[in-house]
Amino acid sequence: MPPSINYHLNKACNYSCKFCYARFEDSAEYLGRGMLPKAQQLEVVRQIAAAGFEKITFAGGEPTLVPWLAELVATAKDAGMTTMVVSNGSRLDAAAFDAFGGKLDWLVISIDSADDGTHLAIGRAQKGKTQSAAKYRATADLARHHGIRLKMNTVVNRLNVDEDMSELIAQMAPERWKLFQVLPIDGQNDGYVEELEITRAEFDAFVARHRGLADAGIVVVSESNEAMTGSYAMVDPAGRFFDNTMGAHTYSRPILEVGIREAFSQVSFDLETFKARGGEYDW
Repeated sequence: MPPSINYHLNKACNYSCKFCYARFEDSAEYLGRGMLPKAQQLEVVRQIAAAGFEKITFAGGEPTLVPWLAELVATAKDAGMTTMVVSNGSRLDAAAFDAFGGKLDWLVISIDSADDGTHLAIGRAQKGKTQSAAKYRATADLARHHGIRLKMNTVVNRLNVDEDMSELIAQMAPERWKLFQVLPIDGQNDGYVEELEITRAEFDAFVARHRGLADAGIVVVSESNEAMTGSYAMVDPAGRFFDNTMGAHTYSRPILEVGIREAFSQVSFDLETFKARGGEYDW
């Protein structure tokens, strides 16, 4: 098993990003309200910790829509894991950060542009309204004020591939900025993502355009489609491991049904690709 794992807690999201690979409509038979009950989610976290994972990233959907997110984070932290939350940031304010009670180590903010119009076109918005650059900066500042380390994620796609986000990223000053080449996944974003796909050369050009951020102490990490495939240990909202090696999601039996090691053995994972894409770092 790798040292890190991503737990996608829920299907629900208040945004509608066209490229989203984590819609989990194919998990409906296992889910009532789009996620496991609180007690079962807590047990999944305990089993993840007991299996020896060092870092857990809570994702979604949008994980801040889970009412007991802070308790899940605390359970993971108290079990000895480094804790992360990936969020669009729209629901994070001072009270939300206070609720984590010092148990959250990292916040990962998903942001794809410095331009409101681009975010609207991507679908990173709710009811036609997206976050301003000032709101993103304020969220980053709040995280640091609460002693939380900062990362940022950007999906490079047809709508932002020619953009230079250097100024905004430098202002937000994350420790790490991860760039993903938009990844098509059958059954998740097909019918939406096709108009957003880019070539590897276009992705590499976007990465190169932002290499200067290293001078500001920001580590820029790039992940092409090849680097992302089969290199993540991921759990879905139904508590099953899943992989993307076949261009679609393949799922294990539920962890709470067969145990974490048996469930993990039922999906594909490439440890060497995980290491090659920089999956291990000082967290």
